[in-house]
Amino acid sequence: MVDAATPRPKTILIVEDNELNMKLWNDILEAQGYTLFKTALGLEAVRIASDNQPDLVLLDIQLPDISGFEVARRLKADVATQSIPILAVTAFAMRGDRERVLESGCDGYIAKPVNIVELLRTIETYFAP
Repeated sequence: MVDAATPRPKTILIVEDNELNMKLWNDILEAQGYTLFKTALGLEAVRIASDNQPDLVLLDIQLPDISGFEVARRLKADVATQSIPILAVTAFAMRGDRERVLESGCDGYIAKPVNIVELLRTIETYFAP
């Protein structure tokens, strides 16, 4: 029997087309007890988010089908997914990129290469009571 007072594990959708990054995020986040959904495609990310309602989306901006900008816009435009926080984890680190990422609908931004401690700390802020 499941204890109603026991919180369910937090879920994170990882949207990343680089296999090494995907493996790294997967291994680190699984070790922290998160339940994960994963995809390398933007269109699939929109479907997974809609179907599964993750607690957070970690979103790369450069994807092979549609951009992370478009993924963020679609998620924020849909009543079913608009409240899901989106954290962009991207190599877009030039002047103005952070603003463009946030304007697309992302709630946060971390530039690659990622400091793992910073990433985990940032993720935890989305789950703070």
